[in-house]
Amino acid sequence: MVETSTNFLGSRPERRLILAGLLRALVTTVVLVTLYFVLPMSEPLDSAAVARLVLGLIIFAGVSVWQVRAILGSRYPGVRAVEGLAIMAPLFLLIFASTFFLMSSSESSNFSQSMNRTDALYFTVSTFATVGFGDITATSQLARSIVTFQMVLDLAILGLGLRAFLSAVQMGRQRQATVGDQSGPNSQ
Repeated sequence: MVETSTNFLGSRPERRLILAGLLRALVTTVVLVTLYFVLPMSEPLDSAAVARLVLGLIIFAGVSVWQVRAILGSRYPGVRAVEGLAIMAPLFLLIFASTFFLMSSSESSNFSQSMNRTDALYFTVSTFATVGFGDITATSQLARSIVTFQMVLDLAILGLGLRAFLSAVQMGRQRQATVGDQSGPNSQ
């Protein structure tokens, strides 16, 4: 069976690279979620915890920039973007889920009900997805402020973040096409 260049997933080695990239994305997501559930989180929510939230978001921004650069330089920018999103989406959600869990643990009046880690993740994802079922609500001014901050960042990430990743994929593909054109028909 002869493979042609019009094959959607490319050659057998290319398919293996794509599958490996998707597997890395899955493993990364599983590791991040597992860490969220097993790492100890028992400190009270104080100014140090808020500083950790800010530090987490700064790290998130740095990793985002690194991911875009990795997409630009990748041989398979689309696959690399999927890997990047598999790191960025859970990282962002888990930063806020951890914050909400700590807020609920330290002061039960922050939310309409006490939250365990699953509840905090559920609340964070329902806020991110803009469905806000209403079964858990922010009741204190601090909680409402942080949830509002998350919602603003959600919109920014959905708009600007995804656009940056898609632009990086397009630029990476253009770079690949240019490199392929410059190396001539006999290169591969």
